[in-house]
Amino acid sequence: MRNRTRTQAWWLPRAVVALRVRIFEKVNGDRVVTLPNATHGPEVFERVYAHPAANGRSEGAGLSDLFWYWLAPGPEVHQEHLEPGERYEDVAATTRRIVAGNSADLTAAAARAVAGALDTLPDTRISLVRLRDLVMPAWAGFCYELVFREPCPPRARDLITAHADDVITALKCTGLRHPRRRARLTAYLRDRVAAGHVPHPLPASLSVPEQVHYLQGTFFNTAVVQLSEATAHVLFALAHHPRVQQRLAADPEDDRYLTQVLDETMRLYPLFGIAHRITTGEIPLDEATVLPAGSVVCFSYPDYHATGYERPEEFDPDRWTRLTARDVHHIPYGMAANRPCPAWRISPLVLRAAVREVLGRFRLDSTAAHTRSIPHRAPCLLIPRGLPPRPRRLEALRTFVRLRDGVEDVTRSVRQLVLGTVMVLHARRRRPAARYFEEQRAGRCPVRHPERGAG
Repeated sequence: MRNRTRTQAWWLPRAVVALRVRIFEKVNGDRVVTLPNATHGPEVFERVYAHPAANGRSEGAGLSDLFWYWLAPGPEVHQEHLEPGERYEDVAATTRRIVAGNSADLTAAAARAVAGALDTLPDTRISLVRLRDLVMPAWAGFCYELVFREPCPPRARDLITAHADDVITALKCTGLRHPRRRARLTAYLRDRVAAGHVPHPLPASLSVPEQVHYLQGTFFNTAVVQLSEATAHVLFALAHHPRVQQRLAADPEDDRYLTQVLDETMRLYPLFGIAHRITTGEIPLDEATVLPAGSVVCFSYPDYHATGYERPEEFDPDRWTRLTARDVHHIPYGMAANRPCPAWRISPLVLRAAVREVLGRFRLDSTAAHTRSIPHRAPCLLIPRGLPPRPRRLEALRTFVRLRDGVEDVTRSVRQLVLGTVMVLHARRRRPAARYFEEQRAGRCPVRHPERGAG
């Protein structure tokens, strides 16, 4: 019976994931190409990614309906999904202003936020946590301070955390959306914007309701989610590689090695699996192949990050002592020529602060599998430093984590297949992106769809 269970845990999740991928591929139809592939390698990936005609973001892709459905409310003004033009430039400039700041102040704010989350854990016993769940309230508070330039009250932190968790849970198909939960944050932000409590000039090209959705989508969805996932990945990698963890803990001020750990984590576990663009003109792939305008190009970060390295499947921060970012296939924050991530500067700063804060208090250990999507939210044991060793207790907890992860992997995979299919069908029926652009082309102001208005 034990061997049978282990076999099921090995093959069933992979089979279900493969089936989910086929379902999502069908959403885009036939005019889609994924790079790199067997014919067009990383050099073509780079050239097409940076091509000025690879600048469409939402209009014309079946996948956009799905992402708009997941990211509602306000996906039409989400910085990741705005079409190129004046509104995008206005929004991007606003985001850059908000995330700008003194490095020391940003580092201190991040350390303070993560310390507040760690203060909730006991220092007299081992804690079993989900790393993403542990740090998400911390990054909710951090992003609140970026936007409002004041300490985050508990109610706001809870609203932001509930909203961000709901979005990423739906994106990973481990749960359905809860529009009313998202709408509560929208109402809170609407009141703050109306009262003039945002000390930054908001995008002038957006209406007040759109400004609210911009803040909600960019800072209290994407920023909170991505910082939480990145922190979970780094800490989870350290939990699986005790020698790397020991080296960092022994010299926490070694910025160079900590940066290598971050680079290797983002290489092996990029936050984006696929980024898609819609071509607005012809793009040559090779001498015989040209992508026509209106094609959907999917850029696979994991496949790109796996090319050009020795033993690419291994976690090896020391490889970065021999490599530089200019010489390798590594774009954790996208490419400068095509809508780079606005957090390219702030993210490494605050992630280093978070890792130092955690390692200063705890040793990390986990026997749960580490995958790019971490749908299990990274279960991990946090062992307080200075706690007397209890080998039997620790081994029992490690066994429990491993067994629970195997069982959850099977049940979660089936849940993802079912819920993912339900949401794909629901999104295709609502067609939020397609309907929005149809109304734009018809010259009407977009009506307030339940999809966008209620979240």
